Amino acid sequence: MKLPIYLDYNATTPVDKRVMEKMLPFFTDTFGNAASRSHLFGWTAQEAIENAREQVATLINAEPKEIIFTSGATEANNLAIKGLFEANYPAKKHIITVKTEHKAVLDVCQHLEKWGAAITYLQPDSTGLITVQQVENAIKNDTFLISIMYANNEIGTIQPTKKIGELARKHDILFHSDATQAVGKIKIDVQKDKIDLLSLSGHKLYGPKGIGALFIKKTLKSSKLTAQMDGGKHERGFRSGTLNVTGIMGLAAACELAKKELLIDNQRLTLLRDKLEQGILQNISDVKVNGNIENRLPNLTNISFGKVDGENLLLSFRDIAVSSGSACTSASVEPSYVLKALGLSDDLAYASIRFSLGKYTTEEEIDFTIKYVKEVVESLR
Repeated sequence: MKLPIYLDYNATTPVDKRVMEKMLPFFTDTFGNAASRSHLFGWTAQEAIENAREQVATLINAEPKEIIFTSGATEANNLAIKGLFEANYPAKKHIITVKTEHKAVLDVCQHLEKWGAAITYLQPDSTGLITVQQVENAIKNDTFLISIMYANNEIGTIQPTKKIGELARKHDILFHSDATQAVGKIKIDVQKDKIDLLSLSGHKLYGPKGIGALFIKKTLKSSKLTAQMDGGKHERGFRSGTLNVTGIMGLAAACELAKKELLIDNQRLTLLRDKLEQGILQNISDVKVNGNIENRLPNLTNISFGKVDGENLLLSFRDIAVSSGSACTSASVEPSYVLKALGLSDDLAYASIRFSLGKYTTEEEIDFTIKYVKEVVESLR
């Protein structure tokens, strides 16, 4: 067992060696531009891209042509929300989202408010869940988009996505879901869930960084979603730019492995997560699990530690790699806005730790972490 132990898989994952093997030839041998249509190098790259599109689509039960490759989930979220707003404004300008969304959604919505968008930020309950009734109550005559994440990145709470999708379809409103933390961890079916647009990222499921995708339902034409990057009309006109062929190969390979191994990984990670959680709860006083215990990601637990200074707590964990919130807001000295939205005090939000496990987490590491966390907390107290 090597120290420090990595328990921050929701921030990023290592690239699976099998994924790397699929990527390597495209750095040197098969290096063509997929948009080069006049020679074999371009044709080979284009064929590989289309095969990759099918692999990504299969994981979420989409069609290959519904997959648009992006630089990651942040770009996918920007394209989905800004693109729909630009295509619908000013006839329709209302968006429904949730206070606990990732900043890649919240910051986009706040940006659009400056340009005339009307945003409803739904308040989740103390476990991070929202209800379908809340969404329905927020619908207005000019609502064109509901954007609600599949599973929360900090607390793991899984939203009632299928019911929200059915509601959106009933009211003829588009439904976008940031599924960055859910894809590869739990089964997702965009058809059954009635999702119109879905964002995902390679580096959250053992693929490389800098590559992601946006699922766009095939009936949604480019005239209904305005491209945010101009310069070549690539990707069905939704996203211009030379495709990152090596990254796409990595994303596709990661999706293929996730499809095969998801169930086994889920069962193992659930057992390890529960062991870690119970070990901490049983051995340390004044601790509380945040989020929805019944409906959450299998690899994550977010725990608040009372009677301890939050900053000192995180800095004292030198032998384990954990976080106090989203990696995208780690530079902030503010307490987690997600935990604050759940009703936690500043002090308790500061002293909350996200433990996120992954496919390389071992039982030995969990045993060590339980004892180590107990020693650190008791020492600080």
